[in-house]
Amino acid sequence: MIIDCSGEIFYWRGPAPFYFVAIPETHSREIKAISQRVTYGWGVIPVTVLIGETEWTTSLFPKDGLYLVPLKDKIRKAENLAEDETIRLRVVIDETPG
Repeated sequence: MIIDCSGEIFYWRGPAPFYFVAIPETHSREIKAISQRVTYGWGVIPVTVLIGETEWTTSLFPKDGLYLVPLKDKIRKAENLAEDETIRLRVVIDETPG
């Protein structure tokens, strides 16, 4: 599954502060529909993400009916990204059996 979407970068001040982009609701529902096949536990889903020229592997986290893409400092710095900025991203989920 390939998802091309936009989202706003936000800072979550939870137990482990981090920056995220939420996958829009429509796409999050599509992910939820395949989640049991692709999760490796706790609803977390391994993905490859592309923002600008930077591609990396990470995991989507389910939260409040959406899936969140975590943005590490090195990713934000490489692409010069800031909180509250709306960005385009591509998320690839491998649906082949593990």
